[in-house]
Amino acid sequence: MKVIDVFEGYYAAECLANGRPRHAAKVCLTATSDAGTISYVWQITFFPHDTEDDFGVSYDAEASREIYAGKGRRSKKREAGLLEERESVCDELAAELKGKVFWDSPLREIRLG
Repeated sequence: MKVIDVFEGYYAAECLANGRPRHAAKVCLTATSDAGTISYVWQITFFPHDTEDDFGVSYDAEASREIYAGKGRRSKKREAGLLEERESVCDELAAELKGKVFWDSPLREIRLG
């Protein structure tokens, strides 16, 4: 089984989880490929980010959703379409956690794989 990080971004955010304010979110699109099948999952994790260099991600405020699963392999065209859905899918996931991502405030450069 191969796990590929297709997208990873860190953004300013707000969320209260387990009595602790969270000021940032890590957003990932991961592809998992095995035996002729592929699946893609969006994941969002809110973490404290108490200082400018604090990127200690805690996984107690996390939500994810599988958005594609089927036969085949990685496709640039499919991945481009999934990346276009980033904000809408991740906003829904953030709402499940009563959080908000500030898409216009990235904290690091976006990584594409």
